[in-house]
Amino acid sequence: MLEKRDRVLFEQLKEGIILFDEEAVVRTAEAVVEERINALKAIMEGLVPGMEHVADLYERQDYFIPELLMCTEALYAGLNILRPHVAKYDLNIKGVVVIGVVKGDVHDIGKNIIKVMFEVVGFEIHDLGRDVPLAQFVKKQLDTNADLVCLSAMMTTTMVEMREIITSVKKRNPKARIIIGGAPVTGEIARQYGADGFAPDASNALKKAIQMLGVLKKVYNEFISDSIFK
Repeated sequence: MLEKRDRVLFEQLKEGIILFDEEAVVRTAEAVVEERINALKAIMEGLVPGMEHVADLYERQDYFIPELLMCTEALYAGLNILRPHVAKYDLNIKGVVVIGVVKGDVHDIGKNIIKVMFEVVGFEIHDLGRDVPLAQFVKKQLDTNADLVCLSAMMTTTMVEMREIITSVKKRNPKARIIIGGAPVTGEIARQYGADGFAPDASNALKKAIQMLGVLKKVYNEFISDSIFK
């Protein structure tokens, strides 16, 4: 059971995200740290529910891209304060991820959200950024022996780059797993390109990135009964 003070702070984090009140999120995150409240819980039960609610508002067209961007900035502000205090917990999650936006594409908001949340739950992330040539994906996967390569594209003209990246990575390391995402990506395209997974029904990369938080919360819930949360 959460202490009353914990619940109050987590609700304040959630509301701060929804209202894109970056200053409120910062104040509350600092209070979490000062009061030695579990930082991972604050993220997963405060910041994450806030972003999930934002995704609902976006779906209903109550919020649009400008509001999403401001909510994301509030999220980053809170994570910057809380994330260093999560590192002391051993979640026993081992995994290396290479992530980037393919060559010719500079739309990286969704990629950035996914990256941050992977980091929060313990993955080692190698972010190649945006407009990334094929050779960089291949080299980084080989250099790091990454378990997962995540490719993002928001345009059909850049999406086609994914096929060659997937072929090249798997040729050099058949064990590597590749997930693709972005507005034009479908299950059929993922199958044709040889990807191991994709962002389902990705009508908007940012919205789907936020919805992926639900998947990461499942990882968190697997550890909720561990002694570090008692």
